[in-house]
Amino acid sequence: MWKKREVRILKGNIISSRSRTELEICENSYLVCEDGKAEGIYRTLPFRLGGYPIRDFGDCLIIPGLVDLHTHAPQYSFRGTAMDLELLDWLEVHTFPEEIKYGDMEYAGKAYEIFAERMQKSAVTRACIFATIHRPATMMLMDLMEKSGLVTMVGKVNMDRNAPEGLCEGTEDSLAETEAWLKEAAGRRYVNTTPILTPRFVPSCTDRLMEGLGELQKKYSLPVQSHLSENPEETAWVKELCPWSEFYGDAYDHFGLFGRECPTIMAHCVYSGEEEIRRMKENGVFIAHCPESNMNVSSGIAPVKQYLDEGLQVGLGSDVAAGSTENLFAAMAHAVRASKIRWRIQDDRRKPLTMEEVFYMATRGGGAFFGKVGSFEPGYEFDAVVLDDSRLSGPREMNARDRLERVIYLGDEREVRAKYVRGKELFF
Repeated sequence: MWKKREVRILKGNIISSRSRTELEICENSYLVCEDGKAEGIYRTLPFRLGGYPIRDFGDCLIIPGLVDLHTHAPQYSFRGTAMDLELLDWLEVHTFPEEIKYGDMEYAGKAYEIFAERMQKSAVTRACIFATIHRPATMMLMDLMEKSGLVTMVGKVNMDRNAPEGLCEGTEDSLAETEAWLKEAAGRRYVNTTPILTPRFVPSCTDRLMEGLGELQKKYSLPVQSHLSENPEETAWVKELCPWSEFYGDAYDHFGLFGRECPTIMAHCVYSGEEEIRRMKENGVFIAHCPESNMNVSSGIAPVKQYLDEGLQVGLGSDVAAGSTENLFAAMAHAVRASKIRWRIQDDRRKPLTMEEVFYMATRGGGAFFGKVGSFEPGYEFDAVVLDDSRLSGPREMNARDRLERVIYLGDEREVRAKYVRGKELFF
């Protein structure tokens, strides 16, 4: 049966990444979406597109939706606080006590509704999200993210050691609950929300749990998210817990949870050595760079420029609540600042990141984990954010590139005028 094309046309100043180092800027142009995919950008509309309605955004900037590769929904409630400790102490004193509360569905509901609402209003269109060990609360989070219209991967966290009572699962219970969660999620028939396997990190997961998660990964063909080489004490701890491993990432790879046929995101990678970097590249592991988090919990500064130069796949993560905000513009700005500090005091062999590079990481770089996402090239899924930056304006004339940079350093959800995910208008 013949189906009518679904065409959406936006007009404005269109900006996307042509490559890691180069923007494509089309001022006062038309961006065309057909059946949820980008169809093209035109200075003048072709005759065949005549008659379709045009949403004219005037002088606004139109960019691909931003992709947050790493955030913790249950930590949103204490963002911007508890920044006085290093990672492992911070987890024990602040994070774990907060996550225990998500066994209470009333509390979880209040917290997750706020998180979902704020994510919907932000410039983020796709995200990979940690929940907690609690299956009912994780399902509630998935329901709320589905309702938000964003495309998300949500993970029930696994922990069976080195966690407080209330968060430390029995190994077989953890595996059984995880499989029950996967079956329940499949029954919900979500359109935009999918599960992602989530061992919190090696110190919280025994070898038997990791082995079982590897079996579930193969059985259900799941992607994986976790943490890697974030902090010196954590990295040393992994060596004590897994003396058989060649390096931290090898402890995941041993159980089939580190790329290859298993799409994988590893957050941080601040202290990855050459062997680990080589394995990540060979296996196609994505790195979620979380610059503000790494500074806030005293972890350090990841060698992101090296990762990009060596061809690794790198995106950005807000890492709430070690990162203080879901605003991915802030993550881009922090990435530039952190790279400058690394270049100045730690390693001057590579120049700091540029605005073009962090914008690439926030769009095409992270978007690649979801497939053809993060660009307006024909055939890419149509995720777009319209930015009205008039709040930030001054007497100086600025071109589109400089206006985008200004939004990265000064903007937040107040600049988001409209948002589209897979061609669907979330708000206008």
